[in-house]
Amino acid sequence: MSTHEPPADRDGSPAPTGAGSLSRSAVVSGEAVTGTAAADDMAKDNAEDSEQEAEPGHSRSRDLLLLVGICLAALLVVNAFVARPFAVPSGSMEDTLRPGDRLVANQLAYAFGGHPQRGDVVVFDGTGSFLRESAKPSGFWDGLRAFAQDLGLAPAGDTVYVKRVIGVGGDRVTSTGPGAPITVNGVAVDETSYLAPGDDPSSVAFDVVVPAGELWVMGDHRSASRDSRDHLGEPGGGFVPEEKVIGRADWVVYPFSRWTGLDRPAAFAATAGTGGHGDQR
Repeated sequence: MSTHEPPADRDGSPAPTGAGSLSRSAVVSGEAVTGTAAADDMAKDNAEDSEQEAEPGHSRSRDLLLLVGICLAALLVVNAFVARPFAVPSGSMEDTLRPGDRLVANQLAYAFGGHPQRGDVVVFDGTGSFLRESAKPSGFWDGLRAFAQDLGLAPAGDTVYVKRVIGVGGDRVTSTGPGAPITVNGVAVDETSYLAPGDDPSSVAFDVVVPAGELWVMGDHRSASRDSRDHLGEPGGGFVPEEKVIGRADWVVYPFSRWTGLDRPAAFAATAGTGGHGDQR
């Protein structure tokens, strides 16, 4: 509302009389109406300003929720299709992997026509090879749990294993027992760079030919690993189908003192071109 007084009041002139007084009344009345309208406009503007001040806060909250949602969705996609974390439960892969280590499996390593290679450390589902298929049909909760495991929202469970690939489809893998090296297609593999100290390459003699599309896998701590050797007499013969491989274990990410990449040992270079399907990419 205007605070200015009418000019006639400010300069001390007497108020007009007669017809002029009606004129002044009209002017004053007009100013009063105008001032009321101005007050209404100001109140309206203040309300709009308040709404505008409140709106950025709501907008920031929405933006934050949207950002959190996008990050969670991206994390789920990464866990499901790109890189999935796993906890190492046992010492079967010592000293490469120790109990409690957290590793990340690269799920894209074999996604576009690639195949596991000799020397790779792989994470796989042992159902049907290391474990018998369940005779009980899976129910709703089993399916939900499996879905949550695929997204990395639930522990992997006791059907998931981590081992090193020794032979691929078409390879002949042999051992004559304690003190003798593992051979792949007749070539002895020097495993001293990763075997647990004091372990023989194998205390069990075996001679197998790996079927196409399957793998022969063993733990690095041979004396403490239940691997393909332990399932020779079972229907699957100890072989793991490539389709059961979840990913290649590429990194140890925790504890931070053990942060490292898991490279393919140079020892397996000697087996290149020896036959089988070992040179497939």
